Amino acid sequence: MKKGFAKRIAFTACMTALVCVATYALAVPLPIGGYFNAGDVFVLLSGWLLGPWYGALAAGLGSACADLFLGYTAYAPATFFVKGGVSLLAWGGYALFKKLLSKEPLDFLPRLFSGVIAELFMVLGYFFFEAVLLRLGLSAAANLFCNAVQGVCGLVGATLVVSALYPLPKLGAFFPALHLK
Repeated sequence: MKKGFAKRIAFTACMTALVCVATYALAVPLPIGGYFNAGDVFVLLSGWLLGPWYGALAAGLGSACADLFLGYTAYAPATFFVKGGVSLLAWGGYALFKKLLSKEPLDFLPRLFSGVIAELFMVLGYFFFEAVLLRLGLSAAANLFCNAVQGVCGLVGATLVVSALYPLPKLGAFFPALHLK
């Protein structure tokens, strides 16, 4: 077993619970179907803090569980893959942009750029699911705006949270995925 495996599993379980609770407890139903929630803050944080695979698992599983708890059972499988993909893209984009922008004072820019790419994936992923697989037509198009607003709010919230946590030496050392220099 790799060193730190137990710590990664524990953090993954905690982040899964945070994603689920933020999605479930802070959910606001939308008149056109679906709901608006704060889960994307923790979906992005999952990728940035836990790395690609543990982050994707926490984001996908936590979001899918919230869908099940809220009664959106048909969305749960798509949510698992879409939110897992958002977390994976957030980590991958951060790793790429961090290499391009290596100055420490600009550390929020790689997160911002990676978050934009990841949230765009979320918007398009749900549009594809709703338009093609659920055959919702115009409702899927109407949800584009709601998903985009949720993505922007999640990105702003996650960037603020991680920018506040990362400089704290004791806390920052717990999350090796952030140290990509």
